[in-house]
Amino acid sequence: MTTKKKIVFVVNPISGTQGKRSILQWIDERINRALYDYTIVKTQYAGHAEKIAAEAAGEKVDIVVAIGGDGTINEIGRALIHTDTALGIIPCGSGNGLARHLQIPMEPKAAIDIINEGSVACIDYGKINNIPFFCTCGVGFDAFVSLKFADSGKRGLLTYLENTLHESLSYKPETYEIENEEGTVKYKAFLIACGNASQYGNNAYIAPQASLTDGLMDVTILEPFTVLDVPSLSFQLFNKTIDQNSRIKTFRTKKIKIHRSKPGVMHFDGDPVMGGNDIEVELIPQGLNIIVSDKKKENEPFSLLQQISEIFSGMKPKAETFAFRHSHLFELNKNLLRRLSKKH
Repeated sequence: MTTKKKIVFVVNPISGTQGKRSILQWIDERINRALYDYTIVKTQYAGHAEKIAAEAAGEKVDIVVAIGGDGTINEIGRALIHTDTALGIIPCGSGNGLARHLQIPMEPKAAIDIINEGSVACIDYGKINNIPFFCTCGVGFDAFVSLKFADSGKRGLLTYLENTLHESLSYKPETYEIENEEGTVKYKAFLIACGNASQYGNNAYIAPQASLTDGLMDVTILEPFTVLDVPSLSFQLFNKTIDQNSRIKTFRTKKIKIHRSKPGVMHFDGDPVMGGNDIEVELIPQGLNIIVSDKKKENEPFSLLQQISEIFSGMKPKAETFAFRHSHLFELNKNLLRRLSKKH
Protein backbone atom coordinates (compact mmCIF):
# COMPACT_ATOMS: atom_id res chain seq x y z
CA MET A 1 0.00 0.00 0.00
CA THR A 2 1.42 3.37 -1.06
CA THR A 3 2.05 5.82 1.77
CA LYS A 4 0.11 9.02 1.38
CA LYS A 5 2.03 12.27 1.03
CA LYS A 6 1.47 15.02 3.57
CA ILE A 7 0.42 18.54 2.59
CA VAL A 8 0.12 21.64 4.76
CA PHE A 9 -2.00 24.40 3.22
CA VAL A 10 -1.01 27.81 4.62
CA VAL A 11 -3.62 30.49 4.08
CA ASN A 12 -3.09 34.20 4.55
CA PRO A 13 -6.61 35.49 5.27
CA ILE A 14 -5.83 39.10 4.35
CA SER A 15 -3.70 38.79 1.20
CA GLY A 16 -4.95 39.89 -2.19
CA THR A 17 -8.43 41.05 -3.07
CA GLN A 18 -10.60 37.97 -2.61
CA GLY A 19 -11.91 35.90 0.29
CA LYS A 20 -10.44 32.49 1.09
CA ARG A 21 -13.45 30.58 2.46
CA SER A 22 -14.47 29.20 -0.94
CA ILE A 23 -10.88 28.10 -1.66
CA LEU A 24 -10.79 26.05 1.54
CA GLN A 25 -14.07 24.45 0.52
CA TRP A 26 -12.71 23.60 -2.94
CA ILE A 27 -9.62 22.00 -1.38
CA ASP A 28 -11.89 19.75 0.65
CA GLU A 29 -13.88 18.83 -2.45
CA ARG A 30 -11.09 18.42 -5.03
CA ILE A 31 -7.90 17.24 -3.31
CA ASN A 32 -6.97 13.66 -4.19
CA ARG A 33 -7.43 11.88 -0.87
CA ALA A 34 -5.98 8.68 -2.28
CA LEU A 35 -2.63 10.49 -2.62
CA TYR A 36 -2.62 13.10 0.13
CA ASP A 37 -3.36 13.71 3.77
CA TYR A 38 -3.64 17.42 4.43
CA THR A 39 -4.06 20.06 7.09
CA ILE A 40 -4.93 23.76 6.77
CA VAL A 41 -3.25 26.42 8.89
CA LYS A 42 -4.17 30.13 8.90
CA THR A 43 -1.48 32.73 9.46
CA GLN A 44 -1.99 35.03 12.42
CA TYR A 45 0.79 37.60 12.04
CA ALA A 46 3.53 38.76 9.70
CA GLY A 47 6.21 36.10 9.47
CA HIS A 48 3.91 33.32 10.70
CA ALA A 49 3.85 31.59 7.31
CA GLU A 50 7.64 31.20 7.39
CA LYS A 51 7.47 29.63 10.84
CA ILE A 52 4.72 27.20 9.80
CA ALA A 53 6.67 26.18 6.69
CA ALA A 54 9.93 25.71 8.62
CA GLU A 55 8.21 23.43 11.12
CA ALA A 56 6.61 21.47 8.28
CA ALA A 57 9.96 21.01 6.54
CA GLY A 58 11.48 19.87 9.83
CA GLU A 59 8.73 17.25 10.10
CA LYS A 60 9.45 16.07 6.53
CA VAL A 61 6.08 17.21 5.17
CA ASP A 62 6.07 16.62 1.41
CA ILE A 63 4.39 19.86 0.24
CA VAL A 64 3.59 23.22 1.80
CA VAL A 65 1.03 25.13 -0.26
CA ALA A 66 0.88 28.92 -0.13
CA ILE A 67 -2.65 30.30 -0.42
CA GLY A 68 -1.94 33.97 -0.90
CA GLY A 69 0.17 36.41 -2.87
CA ASP A 70 3.85 36.87 -3.60
CA GLY A 71 4.55 37.98 -0.03
CA THR A 72 3.11 34.78 1.44
CA ILE A 73 4.91 32.72 -1.21
CA ASN A 74 8.19 34.44 -0.32
CA GLU A 75 7.75 33.72 3.39
CA ILE A 76 7.06 30.05 2.78
CA GLY A 77 9.64 29.66 0.03
CA ARG A 78 12.50 31.02 2.12
CA ALA A 79 11.72 28.42 4.80
CA LEU A 80 11.80 25.60 2.22
CA ILE A 81 15.00 26.41 0.31
CA HIS A 82 17.48 23.55 0.34
CA THR A 83 14.97 21.14 1.90
CA ASP A 84 13.11 18.16 0.43
CA THR A 85 9.74 19.86 1.02
CA ALA A 86 8.17 21.32 -2.13
CA LEU A 87 6.31 24.61 -2.42
CA GLY A 88 2.82 24.58 -3.91
CA ILE A 89 0.87 27.68 -4.91
CA ILE A 90 -2.80 28.58 -5.01
CA PRO A 91 -2.45 32.18 -6.20
CA CYS A 92 -4.80 34.79 -4.80
CA GLY A 93 -2.62 37.85 -4.28
CA SER A 94 -2.46 41.20 -5.97
CA GLY A 95 0.22 40.35 -8.55
CA ASN A 96 0.97 36.60 -8.47
CA GLY A 97 4.23 37.02 -10.38
CA LEU A 98 5.82 33.64 -9.62
CA ALA A 99 2.60 31.71 -10.24
CA ARG A 100 2.07 33.43 -13.57
CA HIS A 101 5.64 32.71 -14.68
CA LEU A 102 5.11 29.05 -13.80
CA GLN A 103 1.77 29.09 -15.68
CA ILE A 104 -0.13 28.06 -12.58
CA PRO A 105 -3.79 28.93 -13.19
CA MET A 106 -5.27 31.96 -11.44
CA GLU A 107 -8.50 29.98 -10.98
CA PRO A 108 -8.17 28.20 -7.59
CA LYS A 109 -9.89 24.97 -8.65
CA ALA A 110 -7.45 24.55 -11.54
CA ALA A 111 -4.52 25.37 -9.23
CA ILE A 112 -5.67 22.59 -6.88
CA ASP A 113 -5.69 20.21 -9.85
CA ILE A 114 -2.02 21.11 -10.49
CA ILE A 115 -1.24 20.06 -6.92
CA ASN A 116 -3.05 16.77 -7.52
CA GLU A 117 -0.74 16.14 -10.50
CA GLY A 118 2.22 16.42 -8.13
CA SER A 119 4.92 17.33 -10.67
CA VAL A 120 7.98 18.84 -8.97
CA ALA A 121 10.76 21.00 -10.44
CA CYS A 122 13.80 22.52 -8.75
CA ILE A 123 14.19 26.25 -9.41
CA ASP A 124 16.75 28.95 -8.71
CA TYR A 125 16.29 31.72 -6.18
CA GLY A 126 18.04 34.99 -5.45
CA LYS A 127 19.21 37.01 -2.48
CA ILE A 128 19.26 40.78 -2.10
CA ASN A 129 21.44 41.68 0.88
CA ASN A 130 20.89 38.07 2.03
CA ILE A 131 17.09 38.33 1.83
CA PRO A 132 15.74 35.53 -0.41
CA PHE A 133 13.55 36.35 -3.40
CA PHE A 134 12.03 34.11 -6.04
CA CYS A 135 10.52 36.48 -8.59
CA THR A 136 12.16 39.92 -8.76
CA CYS A 137 14.01 42.41 -6.61
CA GLY A 138 15.38 45.85 -7.24
CA VAL A 139 15.98 49.48 -6.41
CA GLY A 140 14.62 52.72 -7.77
CA PHE A 141 11.09 53.55 -8.81
CA ASP A 142 9.59 50.06 -8.49
CA ALA A 143 10.89 49.78 -4.92
CA PHE A 144 9.56 53.26 -4.15
CA VAL A 145 6.10 52.34 -5.48
CA SER A 146 6.11 49.08 -3.50
CA LEU A 147 6.62 51.15 -0.34
CA LYS A 148 3.71 53.43 -1.23
CA PHE A 149 1.57 50.40 -2.10
CA ALA A 150 2.34 48.74 1.25
CA ASP A 151 1.26 51.90 3.09
CA SER A 152 -1.89 52.47 1.04
CA GLY A 153 -4.15 50.18 3.08
CA LYS A 154 -5.82 48.89 -0.11
CA ARG A 155 -4.82 46.01 -2.36
CA GLY A 156 -5.28 45.16 -6.02
CA LEU A 157 -3.91 46.17 -9.39
CA LEU A 158 -5.93 49.39 -9.57
CA THR A 159 -4.37 50.65 -6.33
CA TYR A 160 -0.92 49.75 -7.63
CA LEU A 161 -1.56 51.62 -10.89
CA GLU A 162 -2.80 54.67 -8.99
CA ASN A 163 0.40 54.77 -6.94
CA THR A 164 2.54 54.21 -10.03
CA LEU A 165 0.88 56.95 -12.07
CA HIS A 166 0.89 59.54 -9.30
CA GLU A 167 4.42 58.92 -8.02
CA SER A 168 5.97 58.88 -11.51
CA LEU A 169 5.19 62.62 -11.76
CA SER A 170 7.73 63.55 -9.10
CA TYR A 171 10.18 60.66 -8.94
CA LYS A 172 13.78 61.58 -9.81
CA PRO A 173 16.18 59.03 -11.37
CA GLU A 174 19.30 58.25 -9.36
CA THR A 175 22.89 57.52 -10.35
CA TYR A 176 24.07 53.99 -9.62
CA GLU A 177 27.31 52.07 -10.03
CA ILE A 178 26.78 48.43 -10.99
CA GLU A 179 29.68 46.06 -10.39
CA ASN A 180 29.95 42.45 -11.59
CA GLU A 181 32.65 40.10 -12.86
CA GLU A 182 33.06 42.20 -16.02
CA GLY A 183 33.75 45.47 -14.20
CA THR A 184 31.90 48.55 -12.95
CA VAL A 185 29.55 50.71 -15.01
CA LYS A 186 27.77 53.89 -13.93
CA TYR A 187 24.12 54.44 -14.90
CA LYS A 188 21.58 57.15 -14.30
CA ALA A 189 18.47 55.03 -13.92
CA PHE A 190 14.78 55.17 -13.15
CA LEU A 191 15.00 51.63 -11.78
CA ILE A 192 17.22 48.56 -11.66
CA ALA A 193 15.35 45.25 -11.57
CA CYS A 194 16.92 41.83 -11.03
CA GLY A 195 14.71 39.05 -12.34
CA ASN A 196 14.83 35.40 -11.44
CA ALA A 197 11.35 35.13 -12.94
CA SER A 198 10.16 37.19 -15.89
CA GLN A 199 7.56 39.49 -14.36
CA TYR A 200 6.54 41.64 -11.42
CA GLY A 201 3.02 40.21 -11.54
CA ASN A 202 -0.20 40.98 -13.40
CA ASN A 203 1.65 39.97 -16.61
CA ALA A 204 3.99 42.99 -16.40
CA TYR A 205 7.15 41.47 -17.90
CA ILE A 206 10.15 43.44 -16.67
CA ALA A 207 12.57 40.62 -17.63
CA PRO A 208 10.77 38.77 -20.43
CA GLN A 209 13.67 36.39 -21.23
CA ALA A 210 14.29 35.31 -17.62
CA SER A 211 14.37 31.64 -16.70
CA LEU A 212 13.95 30.05 -13.27
CA THR A 213 16.42 27.28 -14.08
CA ASP A 214 19.35 28.83 -16.01
CA GLY A 215 21.48 29.77 -12.99
CA LEU A 216 21.47 33.45 -13.98
CA MET A 217 19.43 36.52 -13.15
CA ASP A 218 18.29 39.00 -15.78
CA VAL A 219 19.20 42.59 -14.85
CA THR A 220 17.01 45.30 -16.40
CA ILE A 221 18.03 48.96 -16.22
CA LEU A 222 15.46 51.59 -17.18
CA GLU A 223 17.24 54.82 -18.07
CA PRO A 224 15.56 58.25 -17.80
CA PHE A 225 12.77 58.71 -20.33
CA THR A 226 10.45 61.39 -21.64
CA VAL A 227 6.69 61.60 -21.97
CA LEU A 228 7.03 60.39 -25.56
CA ASP A 229 8.41 57.07 -24.29
CA VAL A 230 5.49 56.34 -21.93
CA PRO A 231 3.11 54.66 -24.42
CA SER A 232 5.74 52.32 -25.88
CA LEU A 233 7.19 51.43 -22.47
CA SER A 234 3.73 50.66 -21.10
CA PHE A 235 2.77 48.54 -24.10
CA GLN A 236 6.07 46.64 -24.21
CA LEU A 237 5.94 45.91 -20.48
CA PHE A 238 2.81 43.83 -21.06
CA ASN A 239 3.82 42.59 -24.51
CA LYS A 240 7.01 40.83 -23.30
CA THR A 241 9.18 43.13 -25.45
CA ILE A 242 10.38 45.82 -23.02
CA ASP A 243 13.94 44.52 -23.44
CA GLN A 244 13.78 45.83 -27.02
CA ASN A 245 13.17 49.43 -25.93
CA SER A 246 16.03 51.90 -26.47
CA ARG A 247 15.68 53.16 -22.88
CA ILE A 248 16.32 49.67 -21.52
CA LYS A 249 19.70 48.04 -20.87
CA THR A 250 19.82 44.33 -19.99
CA PHE A 251 22.41 41.71 -19.13
CA ARG A 252 22.63 38.35 -17.36
CA THR A 253 24.86 37.60 -14.40
CA LYS A 254 25.17 35.50 -11.25
CA LYS A 255 26.01 38.34 -8.89
CA ILE A 256 26.09 42.13 -8.86
CA LYS A 257 26.85 44.92 -6.44
CA ILE A 258 24.84 48.13 -6.68
CA HIS A 259 26.33 51.31 -5.21
CA ARG A 260 24.19 54.42 -4.68
CA SER A 261 24.84 57.79 -3.05
CA LYS A 262 22.50 57.34 -0.09
CA PRO A 263 20.46 54.68 1.71
CA GLY A 264 16.91 54.05 0.54
CA VAL A 265 14.20 51.55 -0.17
CA MET A 266 14.69 48.32 -2.09
CA HIS A 267 12.19 45.54 -2.75
CA PHE A 268 12.13 41.74 -2.84
CA ASP A 269 9.13 40.07 -4.52
CA GLY A 270 7.27 43.37 -4.22
CA ASP A 271 7.84 43.85 -0.47
CA PRO A 272 9.74 47.02 0.45
CA VAL A 273 12.64 47.13 2.89
CA MET A 274 15.21 49.81 3.66
CA GLY A 275 18.75 49.23 2.44
CA GLY A 276 22.09 51.00 2.63
CA ASN A 277 24.32 52.60 0.03
CA ASP A 278 25.67 49.22 -1.08
CA ILE A 279 23.45 46.36 -2.19
CA GLU A 280 24.49 42.85 -3.18
CA VAL A 281 22.27 40.64 -5.33
CA GLU A 282 23.17 37.04 -6.16
CA LEU A 283 21.52 34.05 -7.80
CA ILE A 284 21.62 30.61 -6.16
CA PRO A 285 20.89 27.77 -8.59
CA GLN A 286 18.48 24.91 -7.91
CA GLY A 287 17.53 25.80 -4.36
CA LEU A 288 13.75 25.33 -4.16
CA ASN A 289 11.51 22.39 -5.04
CA ILE A 290 8.18 23.61 -6.39
CA ILE A 291 4.97 22.09 -7.75
CA VAL A 292 4.59 22.91 -11.45
CA SER A 293 2.11 22.24 -14.21
CA ASP A 294 2.69 19.38 -16.63
CA LYS A 295 0.76 21.26 -19.30
CA LYS A 296 2.73 24.12 -20.86
CA LYS A 297 0.68 26.84 -22.52
CA GLU A 298 1.80 28.23 -25.82
CA ASN A 299 2.73 31.90 -25.86
CA GLU A 300 -0.38 33.96 -26.43
CA PRO A 301 -0.40 37.29 -28.29
CA PHE A 302 -0.76 40.44 -26.25
CA SER A 303 -4.36 41.41 -25.64
CA LEU A 304 -5.35 44.74 -24.12
CA LEU A 305 -8.76 43.28 -23.28
CA GLN A 306 -7.07 40.48 -21.39
CA GLN A 307 -5.05 42.96 -19.35
CA ILE A 308 -8.17 44.98 -18.53
CA SER A 309 -9.95 41.82 -17.48
CA GLU A 310 -7.10 41.05 -15.07
CA ILE A 311 -7.79 44.32 -13.29
CA PHE A 312 -11.36 43.35 -12.58
CA SER A 313 -10.92 39.60 -12.12
CA GLY A 314 -11.61 39.77 -8.40
CA MET A 315 -14.65 42.03 -8.72
CA LYS A 316 -18.33 41.17 -8.83
CA PRO A 317 -19.62 41.27 -12.39
CA LYS A 318 -21.68 44.46 -12.09
CA ALA A 319 -21.72 46.50 -15.28
CA GLU A 320 -21.90 49.86 -13.55
CA THR A 321 -18.91 49.03 -11.31
CA PHE A 322 -16.87 47.87 -14.30
CA ALA A 323 -17.70 51.03 -16.22
CA PHE A 324 -16.71 53.23 -13.29
CA ARG A 325 -13.38 51.48 -12.70
CA HIS A 326 -12.52 51.46 -16.39
CA SER A 327 -13.26 55.18 -16.77
CA HIS A 328 -11.28 55.91 -13.60
CA LEU A 329 -8.25 54.05 -14.94
CA PHE A 330 -8.54 55.82 -18.30
CA GLU A 331 -8.63 59.22 -16.58
CA LEU A 332 -5.55 58.36 -14.52
CA ASN A 333 -3.55 57.58 -17.65
CA LYS A 334 -4.84 60.67 -19.46
CA ASN A 335 -4.01 62.95 -16.53
CA LEU A 336 -0.55 61.42 -16.22
CA LEU A 337 0.29 62.15 -19.86
CA ARG A 338 -1.11 65.68 -19.61
CA ARG A 339 0.88 66.50 -16.48
CA LEU A 340 4.05 64.90 -17.79
CA SER A 341 3.72 66.99 -20.96
CA LYS A 342 3.68 70.17 -18.88
CA LYS A 343 6.92 69.13 -17.18
CA HIS A 344 8.84 68.70 -20.44
